[in-house]
Amino acid sequence: MASYALQVPFTVPLTYLGLFGTGAIVMRGAGCIINDMWDKNLDKAVARTKDRPLARGDLSYRQATIFLGTQLAIGLGVLLHLNWYSIFLGASSLSVVTIYPLMKRITYWPQAVLGLAFNWGALLGWSAVAGAVDWAVCLPLYAGGICWTLVYDSIYAHQDKHDDVTAGIRSTALLFGPQTRPILTGLSLSAVSLVSYAGYLNLQGVPFYCGVGLAYAQLARILLKTDFESRTSCWNGFAGCGWVGFWIWMGALADYVLQ
Repeated sequence: MASYALQVPFTVPLTYLGLFGTGAIVMRGAGCIINDMWDKNLDKAVARTKDRPLARGDLSYRQATIFLGTQLAIGLGVLLHLNWYSIFLGASSLSVVTIYPLMKRITYWPQAVLGLAFNWGALLGWSAVAGAVDWAVCLPLYAGGICWTLVYDSIYAHQDKHDDVTAGIRSTALLFGPQTRPILTGLSLSAVSLVSYAGYLNLQGVPFYCGVGLAYAQLARILLKTDFESRTSCWNGFAGCGWVGFWIWMGALADYVLQ
């Protein structure tokens, strides 16, 4: 979207796609390690997570720390390829990544904190290309991403809701309960509306909105089909939410290419 707005040549988004792709993998990995280190004892009490390496005793905290340091070093290397504005903006996301695992102990909204962390790229991607964040466009895009995260991670959390009660873990799955489907429908509408509004402010073309439309169709299909009492159905619904991002991305890419 930033490359579209600034009409930059193909080499610019291709370069940043490589950097951000690498950064996304290693920082997602680092977040998982931090989460597993925080939750070693909680993971033992949940059927789906009891076989994670730290919970099962296959790895020590020392080994996990070394691996975490390695991934953070690679992430820093990626960050140092960006401008100084983006370096500071990217580094500031670490606080959210670090505190996320604590949230499930003190609030029923850990999924919202996850959304703050996972969608930081809506801000960082723009600043990398443009040198600064266009807040008018990026804030609704960021908010839309948070709503999307609340949808897919609430579906994900339904897999563990019975174990979570015993373990003392909180989540939106427990908070929403029987009202999950209508609440997630509202969040899906919010996500699509906010992303569309960001596109409107960015003067996106028809292909972008076609992508957003397909994304909403995918969300609607998932919410209609998912059985929130079935772990298998919840996993399939969670995994299917990845296609939501794919279609929005394809719409934005088509817009940029046609431009």
